[in-house]
Amino acid sequence: MHKPHEMLPRITARTALFLDFDGTLVEIASRPDAVIIPPTLTSNLAALYGQLGGALALVSGRRLLDLDGFLAPLQLPAAVEHGAQRRNVQGQMISAPATDLRHVLAAAEGLIQQYPDLQLEHKNLALSLHYRHAPELEALCLQVMQTAVANSSGLQLMQGKCVIDLKPTGVSKGTAIAAFMAEAPFVGRVPVFAGDDVTDEDGFEEVQRMGGHAVKVGAGATSALYRCAGVPAMADWLQAALVPSLASRAESLPS
Repeated sequence: MHKPHEMLPRITARTALFLDFDGTLVEIASRPDAVIIPPTLTSNLAALYGQLGGALALVSGRRLLDLDGFLAPLQLPAAVEHGAQRRNVQGQMISAPATDLRHVLAAAEGLIQQYPDLQLEHKNLALSLHYRHAPELEALCLQVMQTAVANSSGLQLMQGKCVIDLKPTGVSKGTAIAAFMAEAPFVGRVPVFAGDDVTDEDGFEEVQRMGGHAVKVGAGATSALYRCAGVPAMADWLQAALVPSLASRAESLPS
C-alpha cells in the first residue's frame, strides 16, 4: 500500500494549511457542479480546522457559494475566484474592486451559442470558460477571450486544465495566502499549500518565499518542491495528520 503522506511535509501545530479544492480535495468532474464529495472529507476538514486552531483555509477558483454548498454545513475561511474574494476567520468578506466583465462575458456567451459543449461559470468578480467537452476548441477559446481581455481593463487571463479563467489583475492565490498569513491565527506559522493546476503556481511561489512548503497534486511542471500522486493520496496525507481524538469530532465545525 502506498504511503504518500510520509513523503510530504508534516502538518503540525505550527502549520497554516491552505488547500485548493478541484483536483486536490475532490476529483475534477465533467461539469463544475458534478463533483463528488468523498464521504470523510467534510468531517476531516472540520477536525483539522479545530486541530490547527482555525489556521486552515480553502484557496480556490470557485465561488464561495459553491464551496459552502459542497461542504455544508462546514464554512471554512476561504479565498475564492483566484484571490478576488476572501472570507477571513471572523467571517468577514474582503473583495477586490469590481471589474467590468461585459466584454469577456459577451465573448464567452457568443462562443457558447455557437458551441454548446462549452460551459460558462459567471462568478461575482470573475468568470471561467470550460472546454473539457470540446478540447479541440482550445485555441479558438483562447484567441476570442484574449481579444476580449485586451478590450477590457483590470482583467487578467489564466489558462488552467481545460478552462480559461478571467480574474481581476493584482490578485492571485498567492496574494490571498499572503493576506491570510498577516492575520491571526495564521500569522507566525509555517504555510503549506496544496494544489493541482497552473493557477496554483502563484500560491506555491508565495508559500515557498515565506519559508513554507508547496505540494503539487498530480502531474505537470511546477515550482512546488513536493508532489502528491493525486486526490486519494492527498486524502491519506490529511487523514494521517489528524489527532485520533479529534478525527471524529463535529464540534469544531465553524459556522
